[in-house]
Amino acid sequence: MKQFITFLLLFGTILTAKAQFGGAPAITGKISGTVIDSLTKKPVQYASVAIYYSKGTAPINGILTDEKGNFKIFNIKAGAYRVTISFIGDYQTKNINPVITTLSKPDNNIGNIVLSPNAKVLNEVTVTGQRALIENHIDKLVYNAEKDLTSAGGNAADVLQKVPMVSVDINGNVAIRGDQNVKVLINGRPSGITTTSLSDALKAIPADQIKTIEVITSPSAKYDAEGSAGIINIVTKSKNISGISGSISGGIGTKQNNGNINFNYNKNRFTFSANLSGNLTWPQTTPTDFAQSLTNGDTISSTHYHSTSNVKRHALMGTFNLGYQFNNYNTLSSDFRINGGGFHIKGTQTDAVEDNLVSSANSSYTGNSISNNTLSGFDWDVDFDHKFKKTDEDLDLSAQWSHSIINSDYMYNYSAVNPNQKGFNDGTNNEYTLQADYTLPISKVLKLEAGGKSIFRRLGSNYVNYNLDNSGDYVYDNVNSNFYSYDQDVYAGYTVLTFTLPKSWAILAGARYEDTEIDGVPNNPLQEDVLPFHSSYGVFIPSLTIQKALDPSKTLKLSYSKRISRPSLTYLNPFLNTSRIQTQSQGNPELSPEISQTIELNYNAFIKSSLINFSVYYKHTSDHIEGIAVPTEYVSGTDTIPATLTTYENIGHLNSWGASFYGSITPVKILTIRASLDAYTFHPNASLGFLDQQSTNTTYIQYNAFASASVTLKSGFIAEAFLVDRSTQHTIQGSNPGFYYYALGLKKQFDDKKASLGLNMVNPFSYYENFNSSLKSPYLTQTSYTQFPFRSFGITFSYSFGKTTFSDPNAPKKGVNNDDLKQGGDQSGMGGGGAPSR
Repeated sequence: MKQFITFLLLFGTILTAKAQFGGAPAITGKISGTVIDSLTKKPVQYASVAIYYSKGTAPINGILTDEKGNFKIFNIKAGAYRVTISFIGDYQTKNINPVITTLSKPDNNIGNIVLSPNAKVLNEVTVTGQRALIENHIDKLVYNAEKDLTSAGGNAADVLQKVPMVSVDINGNVAIRGDQNVKVLINGRPSGITTTSLSDALKAIPADQIKTIEVITSPSAKYDAEGSAGIINIVTKSKNISGISGSISGGIGTKQNNGNINFNYNKNRFTFSANLSGNLTWPQTTPTDFAQSLTNGDTISSTHYHSTSNVKRHALMGTFNLGYQFNNYNTLSSDFRINGGGFHIKGTQTDAVEDNLVSSANSSYTGNSISNNTLSGFDWDVDFDHKFKKTDEDLDLSAQWSHSIINSDYMYNYSAVNPNQKGFNDGTNNEYTLQADYTLPISKVLKLEAGGKSIFRRLGSNYVNYNLDNSGDYVYDNVNSNFYSYDQDVYAGYTVLTFTLPKSWAILAGARYEDTEIDGVPNNPLQEDVLPFHSSYGVFIPSLTIQKALDPSKTLKLSYSKRISRPSLTYLNPFLNTSRIQTQSQGNPELSPEISQTIELNYNAFIKSSLINFSVYYKHTSDHIEGIAVPTEYVSGTDTIPATLTTYENIGHLNSWGASFYGSITPVKILTIRASLDAYTFHPNASLGFLDQQSTNTTYIQYNAFASASVTLKSGFIAEAFLVDRSTQHTIQGSNPGFYYYALGLKKQFDDKKASLGLNMVNPFSYYENFNSSLKSPYLTQTSYTQFPFRSFGITFSYSFGKTTFSDPNAPKKGVNNDDLKQGGDQSGMGGGGAPSR
């Protein structure tokens, strides 16, 4: 398999080198015009404009008209074209054929194009009418975040809360349909900062920088097989922009402050864009009440504590893009992203420990903790794209180096028990990727996509522990310090066929094979119980999507996908982490990857100004991975402290039925109402070894719900409100808290919408929201009651300058696209290491 991938990459390089010398670059022009209403003579904004070859059946580009009804489509080669203008539900489709451009006259301004009110069902529609907040494509759902008013001043986690089928819990864990095995990309590429700490990375991306969020629940074989739930791609505003332009935006609030600067430059065939963004949160205090009862043989003990934590966060992100188009056939581009940030936690804790058999063991004590956590790194990728003389034939070669560092320094001090300790946890991740993708339209009916990819990951986890000795000095603990190296290599090849059939049928069929090689090596010879391990497995990944356009505004889609979730270093590292003596953790190098298979039926319809998207699905997951907590204890001198040990296990399989709904309606011109609901079942089928850990045999129905309403008022005012509700999420041993919150926003636009000033409020009438979780097995019972500060008020502003044009937003994104590690935990490999989050 490795030899096949190497051959494919080498073949692509030779093919591209040969093709570079074929043909001279052609001059390109543009087609433009203005769309107006036949009755009112006013401009029609957000009408869909699609361009075809004069005798072609598939659109080659498209755009929406602006506020003045104008449109411009660039990069048009000399030839004869057909231009189609449509607006679903309100106007008849208009076809202009032929529209001719020549080498001597590459630009063609069609002038005014008159649309008549629609009195019958449209015969041909290629692009949806108004650009809705939600768009549905054959392979993904697109959330147009830049149209979301209430997210201004927030971050990516805030925006994801409102995307259909996506949820984000209070700790920043992202899930699609309740499954946290999600891969998150930025502009179609992985980022080192998301590999180390996804929740902190999302908090570092200002909402003002996000253009769209793409959700792919049934990825084709073209995508990496990792992520059983699917893929989330965050597309920033700096992409697809030409001309000289820029923007400044930000927000000041009681919870978080944001700033964002964009600059874009294009001259001739050279492009440059830069973005700098950051945020800073005010200190936030979170109280927690915790109770635990442990049963270990004949010994029963209980622990109660009250703790408070004060958290401050900061983040900074910079992105730079350079691109040069040598001619119509060859383009070279490079992106460089710098990621940085961190958070500081200061906590206090009051404990009461009771041993029901040995009264002398009863104790109470207080503790103080301080931790400093920093995230840093960069992502550098280079992409070479070659277009052949045959339309839409394309070869793309990409390489990426992603480097990230996560450092966590902490100190615990207890008043009456040992060990008082401090630690330094340094995790380093280097990821190198080579990728080749080839697209060949074989005929009007069939398109072929094929490619190969290799990913080489080199991770290191260095954890140094110090304990307080009898003289009051911290001394190095060489036994409980951990130095670990983790290597993972993935080799993949894929083929995807797209069939465009008569009577509005389309089929997307693909096959992918991935080979994985994993090695874990401990570098501390004093840890005799921590042994090296090696794991190797191959997985065949088929995919199939069948789509039928019932009429121009209604689509039915049936899809099948198979996905894999590889356990990362957090889950595999066998080091016993006792940095939190009451909640210890340990990885399991014998874990198998999760394999999930999903069948989904989706219905999508545009009815005048309304949108309905409904789907039902069934998902089977084998070798499901969960953390299992069991009683243990920590002995230090004469002190015995009751504790829990969490290890990761393949507990069995899951069968889940679910349904998703999204709807949007505009009952009157100024009002738009949107709502989404995703509900699914949870019932683990534990294997024999874990039946005693299953707290209940009940089948739970879990859900994520969202509703919003926006009003466009006179004089540039826009108002919006939304509500998010997430049910309790269950595990084999217990549950994690559900929550809800609501927000209100008001924005005033100035200077022909180039500037704006807004006000946002989140939970204005309640400062805290309660989050209650539980865990239960025959050996232990835990309950936790936590209050997180939710209420916030903020002022946002934005200003755009310069002149911009946008290329086709639906054009396929090139470059490296790694979707292949089970998300969750701290990817530095320490799992429960570092300072407490409470």
